[in-house]
Amino acid sequence: MVESVDVMTLKNWLDLNQVVLVDVRELDEYQDAHIAGAIHCPLAMFSLSQVPLLDGEKKLVIHCRSGKRSDTACHHALDENPHLPVYNLQGGILAWIAQGYPVNRLTTSSV
Repeated sequence: MVESVDVMTLKNWLDLNQVVLVDVRELDEYQDAHIAGAIHCPLAMFSLSQVPLLDGEKKLVIHCRSGKRSDTACHHALDENPHLPVYNLQGGILAWIAQGYPVNRLTTSSV
């Protein structure tokens, strides 16, 4: 079963270094705006083998734009490792931005 996490909880986990965050959006979306520290791994290439630093002591949070692609990636992760603590970010990066949390931008366009 895929669990969800809200942006405030994710922010807390990131501040405490308790999470590995994976962004499964496409490269142009990631470059446009991404959460600092997020590992970019597009959904089409997603595999737990692509997620570094996953040592079992940190939670895995996966996000996309609004939550649909990340939910799919969470299911793929659980197929690979049913005992992994994996969470889908509710509302994706749109919810993160709406809460006023910062994003890094590699391009000049907007989300």
